[in-house]
Amino acid sequence: MAIDLKDYENSPKFTGDYDAALADLQHRLAKIQVAHVIHDRRSVILLEGWDAAGKGGIIKRMAADWDPRYYQVHPIAAPNEEERDHHFLWRFWTRLPAGRNIAIFDRSWYGRVLVERVEGFCSKKEWKRAYDDINAFERQQTDAGSHILKLFVHITQETQDKQLAERLDTPWKRWKTGADDYRNRARRADYLDAMHDMFARTDTKHAPWQVIDNNHRKTGRIAALTYIAETLEKLVPMDFPEADPAVVKLAREAFGYKPSNKIT
Repeated sequence: MAIDLKDYENSPKFTGDYDAALADLQHRLAKIQVAHVIHDRRSVILLEGWDAAGKGGIIKRMAADWDPRYYQVHPIAAPNEEERDHHFLWRFWTRLPAGRNIAIFDRSWYGRVLVERVEGFCSKKEWKRAYDDINAFERQQTDAGSHILKLFVHITQETQDKQLAERLDTPWKRWKTGADDYRNRARRADYLDAMHDMFARTDTKHAPWQVIDNNHRKTGRIAALTYIAETLEKLVPMDFPEADPAVVKLAREAFGYKPSNKIT
């Protein structure tokens, strides 16, 4: 079925113990990262969405219990001069994860068919060709063994305006907003058209889109982390090695170690 963002604007406020639910998900995600390391897997998690939609908040909570040696966050801004002199996907190749790693993209190669399309930073021929380029690029990664999770974080205009106002009212958040937010806001209808075209052309079997209704932050964060955890638990082996008998012997000799039946 075609993705329509209007279907993702009615999530209820989170009920229940948010802190407990978040802690449980972060524990699951910590084990998922370890599974990547043990089984030499690699994953790409990208988040697209509106300005002030809450992408950074989701990433912050997703990676809270991760070992920083095995994941990277890539905040994607406008390409620099060198990057503009290459194919638009060139700058993303060097950011793809190696084995045992997870790469997180805060915005991504989809900028070509979103902001670059809407704001006229590329020609119509270039952004129309980009759909095939992107699908081929993502297929190359999945064929090579990478996992790709694509989340689109959606909020209504009303929610966005509240978040933009909060950024202006909060001194330590003001750095996160600027004139670009309002330039983009003024063209919401054009962005909606571009987003729906993007979903129609790039929601593939090997790299599907998942829309997150983040109008209520707690509900959206739990939904996003749940999707990531459930998806990766299916894609990455979640079995862990038995303790090395030689190391067990050393521990027993060193401090009288006895195996525990506790499972976490």
